[in-house]
Amino acid sequence: MRVALFGGSFDPPHLGHELAALYVLEAFPVDALWFVPCFLHPFEKKLAPFADRVAMCQLVAQSLGPRAQVCTIEQDLGGPSYTIDTVQALRRLHPGHDLSLVIGTDLLRERDRWRAAADLYQLIRFVVIARGGVDRNEAEQQKTLALLKPHTDLWNPDGLVMPQVSSTAVRDQLRAGQPPIGAVSSAVLHYLTTHGLYR
Repeated sequence: MRVALFGGSFDPPHLGHELAALYVLEAFPVDALWFVPCFLHPFEKKLAPFADRVAMCQLVAQSLGPRAQVCTIEQDLGGPSYTIDTVQALRRLHPGHDLSLVIGTDLLRERDRWRAAADLYQLIRFVVIARGGVDRNEAEQQKTLALLKPHTDLWNPDGLVMPQVSSTAVRDQLRAGQPPIGAVSSAVLHYLTTHGLYR
């Protein structure tokens, strides 16, 4: 089975995440997409409780149909969540699966901070999604392509651009007492409201 892994803090998951997941499921050669919420942020960023972020990811996955699921492997691994550890663990658990990794163009700029980046390039293919509001510097993009192409397929980095939505902006709106209408799905908004997250 061809599985796209979509990792992130999902603090909270917003419509940009949901649309990116739908785009990957519909436009790329994958059979399933797994949301992989971060358990502990590697740079000690404070996050909402893991259980809440998993529950919101499950709401998003339900709206996308049975090919979308939530994987809680990073809780099982414990400690700070590093992509390389997650990928290695999932390859051990699912040796018959063909795994790929969904990332936004914003994360490509942070590749120098990735743990064991050179190993990660060789372990998994990348599905790169253009994110709104990210300056796609041509020289920087070519440098990234040169790094990734020997090891992986870089799928459509200049394709459909996702809307300029961020979890930070959603949290700021909630703290200000403003419902983030249009930034999160109605199911996630209901969860945020009823559980009083980010107030």
